[in-house]
Amino acid sequence: MNSIELKSFLDEKVLQYNTLDFIESDPVQIPHLFSQKEDIEIAGFLSATIAWGNRKMIIKNSHKMMNLMGNSPFDFVMSHTENDLERMESFVHRTFNGQDFAGFIRSLQNIYKNHNGLEAVFSKNQEASSMQKSISEFKKIFFDTSDSELVKQIPHQNRTEKHISDPMNGSAAKRLNMMLRWFCRQDNKGVDLGIWKSISPSLLSCPLDVHSGNVARKLGLLTRKQNDGKAVRELDLKLRELDPNDPTKYDFALFGLGVFEGF
Repeated sequence: MNSIELKSFLDEKVLQYNTLDFIESDPVQIPHLFSQKEDIEIAGFLSATIAWGNRKMIIKNSHKMMNLMGNSPFDFVMSHTENDLERMESFVHRTFNGQDFAGFIRSLQNIYKNHNGLEAVFSKNQEASSMQKSISEFKKIFFDTSDSELVKQIPHQNRTEKHISDPMNGSAAKRLNMMLRWFCRQDNKGVDLGIWKSISPSLLSCPLDVHSGNVARKLGLLTRKQNDGKAVRELDLKLRELDPNDPTKYDFALFGLGVFEGF
């Protein structure tokens, strides 16, 4: 199909899948449980962090994370004790375990106490055409790789760092790109939350995984075989041609075609 037909086809699929029905089978339902901005952010960030593997298990374990925080994520992050973090030891989702979870809680407290929160960190480092450098800078701040005294205040195991991807090291950063879609898109369809006003949806990248990647290749939107940072940049260019203001709306089309239709 030509470019006009392709855009029409994908726009139709966006309308089909970007509906409230999408929420019930997707981890985006976790941040939807909350109304306070900080609760939404922390719930969304943590559930996006473990969003790989079986979707039902992702959702189940995301709910478990919320329960371990008393279903008050922001309050728990800001006021937890070390004894509270001991409750996390039993948590496991694939390679993300309780020690990783505890490390993330400590790092989130640092983000909110010393960096004005998640939105401030991501919006501070955005570039003119992409959020990928911002994701990379977020990882540095989250794990505090500086020489400051804060390193001693937010201990974590080295293995925990693998759970935050770095696009500057070639990663597709699928989970953080998905989280940014949740927080930055404001289309009033009820799926994406649109709570971050400081970042334009035009800067977002499609969360690239095996499903969206395979569909994108079949449609001629992507030629690179690996689902990595270079593939994200290639797909960015194509999706921005289709809609420069809201390119990641096509994530609904690519994901829906791959997961629900076996395209």
